Amino acid sequence: MSVTVRFAPSPTGLLHVGNARIALLNRLFADSLGGRFILRLDNTDAERSREEYISAIKRDLSWLGVGWEHTVRQSDRRPSYHTAMARLQAAGRVYPCYETTEELEEQRLFQRGQKQPRLYDRAALKLSKPDHVRLETKGHRPYWRFRLDPYDVQWEDLVRGSCCYHGIHLCDPVLRRADGSYLYMLPSVVDDIDFTITHVIRGEDHLTNTAIQIQIFHALGARPPHFAHLPLMRDVSGQGFSKRLGSLSLDALRWQGIEPMALASLLVTMGTIRPICLHSAWGELSAAFHLRHYSHGTPRFDESELWRMNARLLHAVPFAAVNDKLTALGLPKVTEGFWNAVRANLDRLETAGTWWQICTSTIVPKIIDAPLCILAAGLLPDEPWDKTTWSVWISALKTKTGRTGQSLIRPLRLALTGQDSGPELSVLLPIIGRTRALVRLLQGRCTPATAASGVDSVGQ
Repeated sequence: MSVTVRFAPSPTGLLHVGNARIALLNRLFADSLGGRFILRLDNTDAERSREEYISAIKRDLSWLGVGWEHTVRQSDRRPSYHTAMARLQAAGRVYPCYETTEELEEQRLFQRGQKQPRLYDRAALKLSKPDHVRLETKGHRPYWRFRLDPYDVQWEDLVRGSCCYHGIHLCDPVLRRADGSYLYMLPSVVDDIDFTITHVIRGEDHLTNTAIQIQIFHALGARPPHFAHLPLMRDVSGQGFSKRLGSLSLDALRWQGIEPMALASLLVTMGTIRPICLHSAWGELSAAFHLRHYSHGTPRFDESELWRMNARLLHAVPFAAVNDKLTALGLPKVTEGFWNAVRANLDRLETAGTWWQICTSTIVPKIIDAPLCILAAGLLPDEPWDKTTWSVWISALKTKTGRTGQSLIRPLRLALTGQDSGPELSVLLPIIGRTRALVRLLQGRCTPATAASGVDSVGQ
């Protein structure tokens, strides 16, 4: 069987990490079976769908590494939905209803008060032809519901196992509004049929939808695809993710400096029987993926864990794999030696640019011990410098001052880098070079502290 999956976001906001996980697992499932991935844009909601969100969805998926073989816009497929609707009307599987929004809300409130299931009472099925004429003459335009059969709907879910919904406990869904626009149910089924979707991998919030859509598949004479419903991801506090609430978006994570493979590694591993594992390449993700690894437990997304994985990835990535990204950040002259010097201290790639500026540009040093810095300037070895220069220089300073540890190192680090922590000075010093080091160390020679204490106080 040729495998085809789809990811179907509505372009009403930015993709968040929960959306990204579903897209990623669909792509990996298709890759594991040599199948294809369709990006379906569910943009039937004309009021809320935006072209800028369509562009953002494509940009975010591409950044994450999720490609697609075909794109579908539901707004372009209305003729297919009209055809399917006509078939259902001819078969007597849909029926017109005339209740207003207020009347339906009153019905729901009554059912809630009586602790009854929230089911449509099918009052519209009792209307006679004269009733239809009378209502439409008064200007009431019908909306259309799908008439569910009372039989049990069963399927073997690829994640949850055997699933069963009793037809009599399901509410007849609205397929088409009074203005002629379609809701989610029918377009989704028609697209899955027309594009031969073989597997639908989505969140468990669609379980009831699946039971209903299976009946729509059957009513249209089509075989339903295989289904896999994954537990919805939540944050560490137990809150879900939502475009409407502005939850963690891929766009925000990208701008903050998250590497796509760090995010992909975390999303793929979450909710599985395996421990959190960092992967450095897409092929590793594909090789480790299988739906049977996913449990019924709720996965918890920990942003701090994501940043730890981001740092681990950068600490291990070789210069060849990151050189183009550094160039894109405006750092075309970065050397492999510099990258190897700073990568162990990075939590995001952009920080490498900060250290490149520190090493190669003019900075404002922090002088907390001017006498020591002036003495250190006088003991700087001649160039050329290499990784042994630092130890030679520090040995001379220890002998001259009698200092060791942070009382000696911290003032030098602040003077040379302006930072209280960072990469080893032994690897930074050759990149900074003698001229810059000398200028920075001598910044404090005319400070009031120098004038008051004198250079000779360094050794006291």
